[in-house]
Amino acid sequence: MQDNATEVTAAGIARLAGVGRAAVSNWRRRHADFPKPVGGTETSPSFALAEVEAWLRKQGKLAEVPLRERVWQQLAGHPEGPLTALVHTGCALLLIHERPTVWLDASAGSDARLAAMLPGALEKVLTPRVGGVRGRRGTGVGGASASASAGTSGRAGAGASAGAGGGVNGVFEQAGVNGPSNPPAVNAGSAPTAVNSGSAAAGVNSDPAVPGVNPESTAPGVNSAPTVPAVNSSPAAPTVNTPPTVLNDSSVHNAQPTHGESAVHNASAVHNRSTVHSTVPGTPAAIADSPSTPTTPGAPTPPQTTPTIPTASLTPTTPTTPPTPALTTPTGPQLLPSIPLLRGAAELAAEIGARQTFEFLLGRHLDANPRQYTLTPAELAGLMADLAGPARTVLDPACGTGALLRAVDPRPGQELYAQDSAPELAALSALRLALHSRATVRAAVGDTLRADAHPGLQADAVLCHPPFNERNWGHDELAYDPRWEYGFPARTESELAWVQHALARLTDGGTAVLLMPPAAASRRSGRRIRADLLRRGALRAVVALPVGAAPPYNIPLHLWVLRRPDRTPAAPEVLLVDTGRFAGETRGGPDWEAVREAVLDAWRAFAREGRLAERPGLARSVPVIELLDDDVDLAPARHLPPAAVADGAEQLTRVRERLRETLRLTADLTPPPADPAPAARWTLTTVGELARGGALVMRTGGNGGHARVPVLTDHDVLAGTAPSGALPESEEEAVLTEPGDVVVPVLGGGAVARVIDGATGGAALGRNLVLLRPDRTALDPWFLAGFLRGTANNRQASSYASTATRLDVRRLHLPRLPLEEQRRYGARFRALDEFERALRHASRLGEQLVRGMYDGLTDGTVAPD
Repeated sequence: MQDNATEVTAAGIARLAGVGRAAVSNWRRRHADFPKPVGGTETSPSFALAEVEAWLRKQGKLAEVPLRERVWQQLAGHPEGPLTALVHTGCALLLIHERPTVWLDASAGSDARLAAMLPGALEKVLTPRVGGVRGRRGTGVGGASASASAGTSGRAGAGASAGAGGGVNGVFEQAGVNGPSNPPAVNAGSAPTAVNSGSAAAGVNSDPAVPGVNPESTAPGVNSAPTVPAVNSSPAAPTVNTPPTVLNDSSVHNAQPTHGESAVHNASAVHNRSTVHSTVPGTPAAIADSPSTPTTPGAPTPPQTTPTIPTASLTPTTPTTPPTPALTTPTGPQLLPSIPLLRGAAELAAEIGARQTFEFLLGRHLDANPRQYTLTPAELAGLMADLAGPARTVLDPACGTGALLRAVDPRPGQELYAQDSAPELAALSALRLALHSRATVRAAVGDTLRADAHPGLQADAVLCHPPFNERNWGHDELAYDPRWEYGFPARTESELAWVQHALARLTDGGTAVLLMPPAAASRRSGRRIRADLLRRGALRAVVALPVGAAPPYNIPLHLWVLRRPDRTPAAPEVLLVDTGRFAGETRGGPDWEAVREAVLDAWRAFAREGRLAERPGLARSVPVIELLDDDVDLAPARHLPPAAVADGAEQLTRVRERLRETLRLTADLTPPPADPAPAARWTLTTVGELARGGALVMRTGGNGGHARVPVLTDHDVLAGTAPSGALPESEEEAVLTEPGDVVVPVLGGGAVARVIDGATGGAALGRNLVLLRPDRTALDPWFLAGFLRGTANNRQASSYASTATRLDVRRLHLPRLPLEEQRRYGARFRALDEFERALRHASRLGEQLVRGMYDGLTDGTVAPD
């Protein structure tokens, strides 16, 4: 049954019917019975999908729509929006993946029956896999008010609010991780211990079967010994509580712990060591060696003996509310509008698999909204995961869409922890990871720096692509946070706050890999923290990536590799790597294979030996003492010797000879003088008419397909270069080019058309390109490409938006000529194309020669005479 509430735009109708948008506009004007708009705006209306399909079917205009396109249209036009639709679909796909027979039984009946049965079935799957809890108002994503419950502004914006009734049994009872202010004790014994708080007593570790964090350590239970101090300090008034004070003063804790959580914050229960927060101004990470003020007003100060311990065991005290789980089980009424979509997704999953179905829908949504999300490319995520190495427990504190955790190599008993301030991203990450692997996924919503959802976690690895240049990251609220072990970050150094958060969540010897802006390596405001990271051996490597590796694509980002110092002496050297030489010449991105090989080879050699022999222009290990100057500048390019240019002069000589040969060829290819001719009066046709008549086939690009193949981008066509792009793998078949095809860019306003040759054939067609495959018995490819390049032709077929020009290829004209006459024109157009290629090649060689001469003269490898 089709959902009448699902809406579709004019562009969607065009895809359904296999026509252009102009045809849809004509139908609306010419047919009085065309469906009326049900939403959208006056300039961009939306229509009921069911009514549109019925009308197209009645008119005989409904094309054979692939199931993938139909499901996507249902998701994109969902009445609650595509994000809610994605979450509901992901939940159903996880149920199909985990318990297919349950889905088959529930979906056998009516839509109302399926909506009523799904919540119970979903909860049995979501709770063990992603920590889902029953949907309620103001908790997580999945309920009607999910987006309003986050209380966040960006991934490092305003502090997160958990919302009323935000139970955390789904996320944290399964993992045994302490919540921010009222965590359960870990390994507290066989029987739960009641805690005497101001409200009803809550059991500690009511489920003894749930494993704790760091189970290899024998952690004492709450109240197991009167000598173990519990810590319940606030940034404004640090206190050390004796056990009687903790048990009887309910004002120190949240009075109503939910879902069996204890209201006692005992850090020693997690780390098996006493922890005391000292908030002496100027030394936020110091350890107190003297008693503090008791929490009970007027109570005498008891003598305390507190051992000095590593600051890694300190638990932040800033959060005052339980973490919000990333995912809640949607209720029956919430699921009812999504039932047609879920049935379609299940049908698609039967064809391609539940995991592939979710990846396809998520990828389409991300591609349709590129400005809303900052994505981590899959190649970069894989490199970061390889630098971190194999790990059983991995954290991403700014998970986004889950790309980094998805790149982690699976291991038995693996646990993946995630957090993001955007509720929809946290929910989608949880579902994506659960579908991708068998690892236990623990995801939460909240501003990580202000309200860390995993304060007791000691992970083997941390991967993070933090937000850059955030001013509102919590500088004023977090002045005495114990995570600032290496110094309190300046307001302009939010990235160094993320670095220290990552280090605080690592186990001793654990590895963190963060994507950083290059300015973080050299800004003066962060030099003291950088110096302390170097002195204590926490910063192990800085890798400069090529331009275009990740957004923002116009600057060369850095990777920082850090390790939590253990008891071994700090390493005296730091690895610096610069992969800028592997930047791609086009917008296809860098040479990822070369980047990966260079970085991993240098890192593994450095990790084995503690130092790396100099690799000019690429990598070297630098003694820490060389970096500890007034600037503490860690930019690799400033510390690496230039690449060896032993044969620099000989190489420049070869470039010069190639340029001379190319210039001679260019002179030979120069077109002869143009002979005047009377204005021709041809009978014209359009590309659209030729396509309808079968003289050519018209295709658009943008899908990666199942196999990795080179991708011809619009920039490649404009620059006349080889295929250089890449597209993510998808279930939609890629459009592969063949020799003789004509490819036309539709953006940019340039009069360009390229005939595919044997070297380019077989590449996938990229985005913003249209492929025309002429019938050789009716059309000559070079004749077609030549007339499509006419300036006046392109001008009359172009439409203009506020910031771009778009070409409607169907409106391009060309004359109706006999095939022999077409070939005469085609031969002339082909000669012009060869001349143009020679000019471009000469231009590139000239630039290479000029740049090489400048470099050789300035570095002393070329003599001035």
